[in-house]
Amino acid sequence: MADFGPEVETFRTEARAWLAQNFPTALKDDTAAQLARMQAQPEGEDARLWRERMGAQGWGTPTWPAELGGGGLSRAEARALAEEMAKAGARNPIGGMGVMMFGPTLIEYGTADLKRQHLPGIVTGEVRWCQGYSEPGAGSDLAGLQTRAEDKGDHWLVNGSKIWTSGANHADRCFCLVRTDTSKKHEGISFLLIDMKAPGVEVRPIRLINGTSPFCETFFTDVKVPKDQLFGPLNGGWTVAKRLLQFERDNISAGLGGGNIGQASPLPTVTEAAKAYVGLDATGRLADADLRRRVTEHLMEARSFQLTVRRAGDEAKAGNGPSAATSIMKYAGAKIAQDRNELLVEAMGSQGLGWTGDDYAEQELTAVRTWLRSKGNSIEGGTSEINLNVVAKRVLGLPDPKSK
Repeated sequence: MADFGPEVETFRTEARAWLAQNFPTALKDDTAAQLARMQAQPEGEDARLWRERMGAQGWGTPTWPAELGGGGLSRAEARALAEEMAKAGARNPIGGMGVMMFGPTLIEYGTADLKRQHLPGIVTGEVRWCQGYSEPGAGSDLAGLQTRAEDKGDHWLVNGSKIWTSGANHADRCFCLVRTDTSKKHEGISFLLIDMKAPGVEVRPIRLINGTSPFCETFFTDVKVPKDQLFGPLNGGWTVAKRLLQFERDNISAGLGGGNIGQASPLPTVTEAAKAYVGLDATGRLADADLRRRVTEHLMEARSFQLTVRRAGDEAKAGNGPSAATSIMKYAGAKIAQDRNELLVEAMGSQGLGWTGDDYAEQELTAVRTWLRSKGNSIEGGTSEINLNVVAKRVLGLPDPKSK
């Protein structure tokens, strides 16, 4: 436990007492099972109670300003709170795209009216958000999007479609990029906030190779959006969108490098799996020398990445938030996550190739599905290729080959 000084230690004691009184003991479980219970549809009674209590306290968004519904905590206090929650076996029940991506962008760019409308639902976890960015013809070239928003005087009329809309089938609202000027590319994009329950919105889940459907196709047919739901300047949505992408990559990279996030069943670490399935030699080392070398290299990279993410997070909070360097972290995090899942399945041998059946343990079936799901890590949140371009241009300052 870090020593943060008397004021923070006083807060720690208060947080510990609050958690003992307010965290539902029925939720105290391993982290993966607890996460699954909190994300269940419909929401269970214990999960609802825990979310409401954390939201009312502002601790779901601990470092956000108190006047905006956040906890108003210092970084040291937030870290102490996280440590006490870990001791209590509690996970933060408030998250998702509203907290990770849209909320921080809204705090920076939103008008007072938009903050008043949308921040309360984010900090309490009552309103779920999804992201309307990619389109069938505008993925890597996001600025090529064609979803139109026509000015109809008292409202916008939206027509078009989005793809890979994570959680759209459960979302209440969508932060969405639309084209409001067809004569320009980047300068013709605006940012709208759309009610997912509005007439004309249709969502179709996409089934992935691992059997889950976290992504969706989203269709907009003559969807009316109030004029006051324009976020940022008219035709100035691209600037806002790029800032949101920095928050997205920052949060995705932190999750990718830290472990397997959100799987239905807890997985062993690569080291645990290698010892159990491959075995040890007479000296107590992993019997397969080549696998031993690759596991060691992976563990070194993963630990270095985690420390770098923590340092980058501290620097971002002390400065002006995430920078273009988040593209480095997203690229590295995706590679480390994919390497981890590849090594895990390899260590399990033929037991890491099961899909169903009693011949496989639950964690073995989870391992192969998680491995397949990790193939998308280098695509979602900006492809690895696009992130490398961002690093080349905005971090390293390399010239654009197209300009030659």
